[in-house]
Amino acid sequence: MRKQKGFSLIELLIVVAIILIIAAIAIPNLMRARIAANESAGASTVRTLNTSEVTYSTTYASMGYAPNLTTLGPNGVDCSIPGNVTATSACLIDSVLGCGAGPCPKGAYNYKITATAAVPVPDYFITATSLGQALAKKDYCSITDAVVRFQVTAATPAPVASPTACAGLNAIQ
Repeated sequence: MRKQKGFSLIELLIVVAIILIIAAIAIPNLMRARIAANESAGASTVRTLNTSEVTYSTTYASMGYAPNLTTLGPNGVDCSIPGNVTATSACLIDSVLGCGAGPCPKGAYNYKITATAAVPVPDYFITATSLGQALAKKDYCSITDAVVRFQVTAATPAPVASPTACAGLNAIQ
């Protein structure tokens, strides 16, 4: 009788079992890494929005802060033409964040800027609400002091309710 070449069924089953065990260990770690990356991007975007608000208030002093994301973004104009950059289309953020009516989805978050008064806008309130716990476990907010704060996302994500509530949250360090 000849010796058979190849693998037996039991050898193949053992290899498949080992692969499944490795996958069971690796996939949760991969998901945690993805959540951490989404949260980092969310906090970074809120910092970018704070910087954009300060730039806007410096450039357009008579307007105060930008009342919404649309004003900070291109607002439908071509930003490569300097004459198109105005107080209503500041071109300080991209069109994804500077979408029409907020909240504007980007990555794992919905972003929104709320003005606290009419022009000139003395204060602003930024919220970044996660799109679900599978994507991010923290919601972010910031007010005129430009400190990014967070709250742990509830089972049903809800934005931070007010600037006062935001001021009471823990700051990112």
